[in-house]
Amino acid sequence: MTIIVNGVEISEDMIASQLEHYADTPSPRDTAIQQLVLHTLLVQQAKSEGLDVSDEQQAIQALLDQKLEVQPIDEASCREFYERYPERFSAGENAVASHILLPKGEGLEASLIKAKAEGILAEVQASPSSFAALAQEHSTCPSGKQGGSLGQFGRGQMVPEFEQAVFSTEAGQITPHLVETQFGYHIIQVNERADGGKIGFDEVKERLQHYLTDMAFNQAMHEYLNMLVSGAEISGYQMTAA
Repeated sequence: MTIIVNGVEISEDMIASQLEHYADTPSPRDTAIQQLVLHTLLVQQAKSEGLDVSDEQQAIQALLDQKLEVQPIDEASCREFYERYPERFSAGENAVASHILLPKGEGLEASLIKAKAEGILAEVQASPSSFAALAQEHSTCPSGKQGGSLGQFGRGQMVPEFEQAVFSTEAGQITPHLVETQFGYHIIQVNERADGGKIGFDEVKERLQHYLTDMAFNQAMHEYLNMLVSGAEISGYQMTAA
């Protein structure tokens, strides 16, 4: 059935041309139709407001700039949100670490590998600045190419033995013993450690203001589009809420 929006047809060719843009949505066809309907309504509304619609996207932006005036959220509202949802502003314990990994091996090889790992451990403990170079030379982990760097991670992201070693070692230190896991022997350098806890309001205030202002804008947009849909004559398709 042909889809008509206030007398303007949305053809199958128009729908087909948009499908690739919504291929990752649960229903690409429905999403394409809904977006085309909304686009059509916005262009029609822009034209009725006397705006030049020769460039449709520019006309839509001008219309939305006129109709959706959202003031930045003030600090008091940000603080109210911060205090109402404390669980959203807590950080878990995390660390930044590097490691040198050697596989366990079997039989005589296992003893040789462990002895080699012990030797490397002694070397980096004597000269911590050599850690990255030794990781590049000896580590079998892909991180070895980056000097053994694993970046930042929190509790629960690493295997238990590795995690226990990292979070019981002070920042700037190398674990005193080899750490054995299912992957092999690890020599670990803890670069940074941060305790978990509540994030201060001042630390998140600016990001929170942007977030709440965006939320207010999205709500205003939602209401405006629903108003256009409810006032339109649409046949051939049942629009859901915008």
